[in-house]
Amino acid sequence: MEPLTIFLCLFIFLLLLFTWKTHKRRVQLPPGPYPLPLLGNVLQGITVLYDSYRKLSEQYGPVFTVWLGSTPMVVLCGYEVLKDALINHSQEFGARGAFPVPERLTDGYGVISTNGTRWQQLRRFSVTVLRNFGMGKRSMEERIHEETQHLIQAVQHTGGEAFDPLYLLGRAVNNIINLIVFGRRWDYKDKMMIKLFNIINSILLFLRSPLGVIYSALYQIMQHLPGPHQKIFHDSETVKSFIREQINSHKETLDSDSPRDYIDCFLIKANQEKDHHSSEFSQENLVNTVFDFFVAGTETATNTIQFSLLVIITYPHIQAQVQKEIDKVVGPDRLPGIADRAQMPYTNAVIHEIHRFLDLVPLSLPHMATQDTVCRGFRIPKGTTVIPLIGSALCDPAHWETPEEFNPEHFLNQNGEFYIPPAFMPFSAGKRVCLGEGLARMEIFLFFTALLQKFTIRVANQTDTFNLRTLRRAFRKKGLFYQLRAMPRTCTVEK
Repeated sequence: MEPLTIFLCLFIFLLLLFTWKTHKRRVQLPPGPYPLPLLGNVLQGITVLYDSYRKLSEQYGPVFTVWLGSTPMVVLCGYEVLKDALINHSQEFGARGAFPVPERLTDGYGVISTNGTRWQQLRRFSVTVLRNFGMGKRSMEERIHEETQHLIQAVQHTGGEAFDPLYLLGRAVNNIINLIVFGRRWDYKDKMMIKLFNIINSILLFLRSPLGVIYSALYQIMQHLPGPHQKIFHDSETVKSFIREQINSHKETLDSDSPRDYIDCFLIKANQEKDHHSSEFSQENLVNTVFDFFVAGTETATNTIQFSLLVIITYPHIQAQVQKEIDKVVGPDRLPGIADRAQMPYTNAVIHEIHRFLDLVPLSLPHMATQDTVCRGFRIPKGTTVIPLIGSALCDPAHWETPEEFNPEHFLNQNGEFYIPPAFMPFSAGKRVCLGEGLARMEIFLFFTALLQKFTIRVANQTDTFNLRTLRRAFRKKGLFYQLRAMPRTCTVEK
């Protein structure tokens, strides 16, 4: 028999086998589009997964199945469904699902992509350390205020000329992570910090890119093929090498009675549990947990603040109202503080509406069913990957008056008082809610209000116009580069 004939017969056999197995599995899952062999449904939403999933939910309902390669994923849409799964049944949907890129980046270590005892120990420890170092407390506020002064000085040095805010905002947010993890900050012009920030940004862009989607669908093949995706994994080692250097430096100067930062606390804990075989406080878990902090903690806050400046440029009346409230509550002699937030309902509403409208991470990281379960009448077998479409809650017309419009009134009651609607969940919900939510909220409020206290933000050119809906899609896909002007201002209302 000719080799070509053998190949064709083998190919047809494998195709039929795949089709039979897929059909057998499909009947056990919620409905959804029929998958192509090998690729699954990846070609149906390779550029904008979120938009594709929203359209599929209109056809198949709030619970449906898509296939990433040969892996079925159940997608959950709408606030009521998300609440039922992530909050009411957090135990059944609380595990992390397969996510090939982060898993390869961290080699199965760290806190984001792990499950079981490893995840439980590292998350519990990280939450405790962040709380002890003041996440949501005054000591952390003081650290952010210190960094805010550096940010204000850097903006002042632009002299009212056009500049790209991403660079300065990224350095400021990155330095908050540096202070927590390494116990120090770096100058905004430090070449190593710029290099690390660019690497982390490239990793996040890859995750959202069509190539990243293809890699996740065909990772068993793609991980062995040359291409630009391999550079992502190679460059990530530069970040880890830097982290290892900092850990070694900490080991040489460690004082167990006076921990300076997260690394010190981890090293002390590791020494305390060195004889415990079940302990997860290893060198590799430390390196990759810190790596997780940088990947998860830098871009979200940076892009949210960056987008907030676009909002107030687009709506000058919103900027003026926020500045009026800042001037009235804070005055000119000190920086805005977290305690001021309760007296600034409009500003608070604007920031929360920025979170809702931007919807920076519309697809939550994959979850996994920990046992056979049922969601909205559909059986979901144990081990099935589950994708909570967080963005569908943030634009659910049953819970938002004008879901596709930027409207701070979503967070103000009839008396002008601030409140949070139940469908607001930009940091996810349940057991896998964002570890750094409290820190991110604090950073965004303090940086945003300080900038508007000191500056009026304007377009770089009078002819520039912005469409927030279009720019929102750009942020989700590949970030955004734009310029603005920061004009110094003084308080107009005496406290």
